Amino acid sequence: MAFDSLTDKLQNVFRNLRSKGRLTEDDVKTALREVKMALLEADVNFKVVKGFVKNVQERAVGQDVMNGLNPGQMVIKIVNEELTALMGSETTEIRFQPGSSKTVIMMAGLQGAGKTTTTAKLAGKFKLKGKKPLLAACDVYRPAAIKQLQINGEKQGVDVFSMGENHKPADIAKAAMEHAVKRAYDLIILDTAGRLHIDEDMMGELEEIKAAVEVHQTILVVDAMTGQDAVNVAATFNDKIGIDGVIVTKLDGDTRGGAALSIKAVTGCPILYVGMGEKLTDLEQFYPDRMASRILGMGDVLTLIEKVEGDIDETKAKEMTEKLKKAQFDFEDYLESMQQMKNMGGLGSVMSMLPGMGMGGMTGNKKMPDLDTDDAEKQMGKMEAIIYSMTVYERRNPDVLNPSRKHRIAKGAGVDISEVNRIVKQFEQTRKAMKKMPGMFGGKGGKKGGFKLPF
Repeated sequence: MAFDSLTDKLQNVFRNLRSKGRLTEDDVKTALREVKMALLEADVNFKVVKGFVKNVQERAVGQDVMNGLNPGQMVIKIVNEELTALMGSETTEIRFQPGSSKTVIMMAGLQGAGKTTTTAKLAGKFKLKGKKPLLAACDVYRPAAIKQLQINGEKQGVDVFSMGENHKPADIAKAAMEHAVKRAYDLIILDTAGRLHIDEDMMGELEEIKAAVEVHQTILVVDAMTGQDAVNVAATFNDKIGIDGVIVTKLDGDTRGGAALSIKAVTGCPILYVGMGEKLTDLEQFYPDRMASRILGMGDVLTLIEKVEGDIDETKAKEMTEKLKKAQFDFEDYLESMQQMKNMGGLGSVMSMLPGMGMGGMTGNKKMPDLDTDDAEKQMGKMEAIIYSMTVYERRNPDVLNPSRKHRIAKGAGVDISEVNRIVKQFEQTRKAMKKMPGMFGGKGGKKGGFKLPF
């Protein structure tokens, strides 16, 4: 996941600072040299890094910090605040036209950045917020671009306006507006053509669209995997046509993440959303303060709570809570729990948002061992295979699992009998624990709300 390496390095720097009772000016400068190298290796723009380190040093090398009760923590606090400021301080929302007026958003970007998929993701997100979006297929060059938009639009339950590949994008945009007026759409999102690189034809085409229809927001989609190239692309687009915000895609991938830390400082344009997966729901609003916390290994509990609220079925959660109260859950419920974890992006996604387990794992917490989330995901997959090898009757009645049934299940799942015994024993221990912990699920001394996953 993005920032893994950066998080590990920063946590090592901060661990050294916390270990010192008092800090000297040399201590701070040494730590900031390491921070500087970590940021450069994460592909953060050189000028941005230089300004960032200068700001932190000016604030950190002061009497209030050096003579404070916990100077190491004070320096970390300053780094967190400056990192947040670097990415924009405040969360920026896409602005809609007031009242019943229609809002037109033009999506731009290079080919391969994920613009068409992101366009559909954005439409789905705003539909959930009560908007009536229309997607306009203005990419008439890339093979299957229109079909891709139509398929994704259908998945999101969003209409797509298309005139095929034999019309100018500006004419399609104009016709889409006329269609939107007749059908009472209040949000029109134009999916424009990308190129392998920036060229004058692309810019001219975007200017023609802006001349044909009133565009209220121009949003650039950039690929985090391209590092500083993404920042250069954003700067060029902003100079040529003007952009109101940026969406960074593939931030969940094997990328150093420097683009997300550089874009606002270099272009002045805010990051609006980040793509954190391939599913059409994997688009997160960008919160600079939350991202700074995740980079520093402090977790992002607020985003985790929002994911839980958005992805977990409330009715099923209440049913599970009642079963857990009475210790009546079974292996069918285990499967349901695993599915909900998948809906939230998997174990790795959840762990990255927990304090002390940030993007680089739990390297900053000496009391807890490092957790290999890939290994944990494999274990969950193995558990799922074992449960699916049971009959429905066995899943609903775990007490009937005798040795002969377990041997059959092990054979069906392609695992050793010891793996089946381990899962069954774990299940029994969980059920016993639930009987002893009624306060977890509400009532006197407990909190109302969802259930804990039983693994």
